[in-house]
Order: sequence, then structure tokens, then C-alpha cells
Amino acid sequence: MKILVSGSGGQLAREIIKTAPSHGYEVEAPAKDAFNVTDFRAVFDVISDSRPDIVINCAAFNDVDRAEKNWEDAFMVNGIGVKNLACACRKYDAVLVHFSSDYVFCGDGRRPYTIADRPEPINRYGQSKLLGEELLKNHLDRHYLIRTSWVFGEGKYSFPKKVLQWASTNEMLRIVDDQISSPTYTVDLADAVMKLIRTENFGLYHMTNSGHCSRYEWVAFILEKTKWQGRLQPAKGEEFDTPARRPGFSVLDNFPIAETLGSFLPSWQDATDRFLRDEE
Repeated sequence: MKILVSGSGGQLAREIIKTAPSHGYEVEAPAKDAFNVTDFRAVFDVISDSRPDIVINCAAFNDVDRAEKNWEDAFMVNGIGVKNLACACRKYDAVLVHFSSDYVFCGDGRRPYTIADRPEPINRYGQSKLLGEELLKNHLDRHYLIRTSWVFGEGKYSFPKKVLQWASTNEMLRIVDDQISSPTYTVDLADAVMKLIRTENFGLYHMTNSGHCSRYEWVAFILEKTKWQGRLQPAKGEEFDTPARRPGFSVLDNFPIAETLGSFLPSWQDATDRFLRDEE
């Protein structure tokens, strides 16, 4: 069984490339220039040549603020790119795994969002991810659509790494306490995806580490583990002049992951602790 990975330079892609062989898969991961998901012909050429059993799409436009101005770029990668992959997978009889986001929801509620809840994005990034979801469902039946949140792992853009960098040069940090979701470790996400694709139980899933927290609570947990001696101060999102609005409460209810895989992913605290140990 062969897996073809797009977006091979990203933190989730690197973890999938590392994890897949231990689950019995052969992995092919072309460079971005060779497998540009926004290039319809290139997508068909790569999938035609590779003939994978499964395509895992890790290509994404993830800069939430930049998407407000450069929304066409975000829509091309997160929307049209998914359509290109779905059409090619349909032609060459491959399964497509695609990742979406908690940002497809508005975040106004106070209960976790289920797979039955209606998306209502409040920024261009969320709109682009929702477009990708809709185009995937319209063009390919054999797919796994996985919504996740606050993904972190190996790589310089990982949020915990940013926190450690901020703490190394500042004696005081102000972090928002009114944005709440579930940190999700690439190691746990990649392993769960490998198990899910074995089931051939296609469809929509929410997949995050268990539990939830605010950005402030997550940062406090990280800095307590590192014995930081500075001062951490809570703040509200509206105090920061960012181009894009963020959902307030975008926690995802992971039903039916346990029912499908037999267990939930580990807690976000356990995941963060393992990440920090690996970074030492």
C-alpha cells in the first residue's frame, strides 16, 4: 500500500512521513514545486505517475491573518487545491485524506462542536477551509475529512516553540485567555490517521488531543514545565490588533473517534509534556 503526501515540508506532513512506514505503508512525498496542489495538470501528472492507494493532503495556507488580504491565495490552496486532488483521486481510484480546521466554526457557543453542527466561519481562512470541505465532498466519495485544531509538532512554526522563544527574551508575556480549543500533537494525530485509514470507514471526523484549554492556560502549562521565572499576564483577543477575528470557543467534539478506533487521543497536557521532553 502506497501513500502519497502533499505539503511535505509542513510539521504534520513530516510526522506522517515518519509514522507511515511503521504501519506498513510505502511513502512518497514530492517537494512542493513538483507537487503544487493548485496546479491542476501537475496534480494529475504526479498522481498518474505515482498511482498511490492513498493521498494525504497536508498542503495548506495556514497564515490566518495573511489570508484576510491574500484571500485568493488561501482559497486556491485550501479550496481549489483540494478539488484538484479529489478529481485526480477519483480518476486514479485513490482515497484522499484531507485536514480541515476548527476555524470553520464561529466559536460563539460554549459546548464542543460536533460533526453535525453547521459551519459558520468568521474569517477568510475559515471560509477557505470550508470551501475545501465542500469541494471534497462534491467530487470524491472515498475520502476522510478530518477537522483538527491548534496543531503543534516538530518545526520552527510550532506554537510551543514560539512560546519558548518569547520567554527566552521577555520577562513578561501577555497571552489571550478568551480563545479556547484543543492543542493537537502531530505525533498523536499522525498515528490516529494511520489507524483510521485502515478502517475504510470514510467520512467526516473531528480529531484532536483530549480536553481543551485557553491559549493562556496552554502557555502557563508550557512555562511551568520549563521553570520560567517571568510574569504571565492574561489578555483579551480584542486587545491585539490582528487582521483576522478568531473564534472564542472552537473546541471539537471527537465523536465518533473512540467508537471507530477504540480510544481517544491522549490529553493535550500529556501531548505537550511529551513534546517538551523531545525538545530537550
